[in-house]
Amino acid sequence: MRDLNYHHLFYFRAVAHDGNLTRTAARLNLTQSALSVQIRKLEERLGHALFEREGRQLRLTEAGRIALDHADSIFALGEELVGTLKDAGRTRRALRVGAQATLSRNFQIGFLRPVLGQEDVDVILRSGSPAELLQALEALNLDVVLMNRPPAGDAASPFVAHRLAEQPVNLVGTPHRVASGGTIAELLTGHPVILPTADSSVRTAFDALADRIGIRPQIAAEVDDMAMMRLLAREDVGLAVLPPIVVKDELASGLLHAADVLPGITETFYAVTVRRRFPNALLRALLSADGPAVGPD
Repeated sequence: MRDLNYHHLFYFRAVAHDGNLTRTAARLNLTQSALSVQIRKLEERLGHALFEREGRQLRLTEAGRIALDHADSIFALGEELVGTLKDAGRTRRALRVGAQATLSRNFQIGFLRPVLGQEDVDVILRSGSPAELLQALEALNLDVVLMNRPPAGDAASPFVAHRLAEQPVNLVGTPHRVASGGTIAELLTGHPVILPTADSSVRTAFDALADRIGIRPQIAAEVDDMAMMRLLAREDVGLAVLPPIVVKDELASGLLHAADVLPGITETFYAVTVRRRFPNALLRALLSADGPAVGPD
C-alpha cells in the first residue's frame, strides 16, 4: 500500500480552509489545474471525494470533514515539534456539540462529563436556536445537538433523536414559599409563578394541568431560558416550574426547595445526530453510556 503523500494533504487542507480553489491557488502561487491535480490524487488515495461544488465555492463532504480534522491535527503536531523540540504531544480529537440555548447547563455537563478533562479531547460547545443548530448539524459542522424535544421530520429526515433522560418537573422556590405547604393547587393559587414561554412542551403541559384543576395562576414572568428561571426563583420572584437538575446546587445547599412533582409534566432530553457513514467515535461512546447523571447531586 502506498504511503500518504503529505504534499497532497497540505494542499487539500489549504483549499478546505479557504473554500475557494482560485483564492488558494493564488496564495500558494500555483495554477488552479496543478492544485486540482494534487487534490484529485489525494481523493484517489483515500477512495473518497473530499469536496462538492456549491456555485463557485467548495463544500467539504463528510469524508472531507474527517480528512480535514486529521490534517489539522497532523500539521498542528508538526508545528509543535518544530516550535518546542521537546514533546510532540498526542493527536487530539474534537467533539463538536451544539446545545439549545435554553437547555439546562447542568444537563449539558452531565452528558459531556465522560470526555471532559481528557487530555487528548477538545470539546467545542456552541449554543443557539434549534433551527440554526440543526442546520449546522446537517452540514456536518456539529457532531451532535442537545435539545429538549426531537426535531420534526419524516422518513426522509437525516436526523436521529436519541432519548437520553426524562426529568420530573416541580414547583421550585425559596424555603418560605415552599414551606407554606398545601396542595399543588393551593401553592399555585397562593404564589406567583415563573413559567417557560408558550413554545415549550413544559408550558403546554402546565397550562393543561392548571385547566384540569380549575385555577388561573398569577404569572410573575415568562422566560425562555432555564438559567434565568433559576435566577428569578433565587430572587424570590415566585415559584418556578422547573426540572430539579436546573437548580441542583441550590437544592443541595437549601437555598431553594422543591415542592411535589407536577403530575403529568416532564422535561425530556435528546441528543440529535445525523446518519453518517463515519460517526465520531467519541460520540458513540457518549450515546452508548448509561446516560448523563441528571438527578441532584
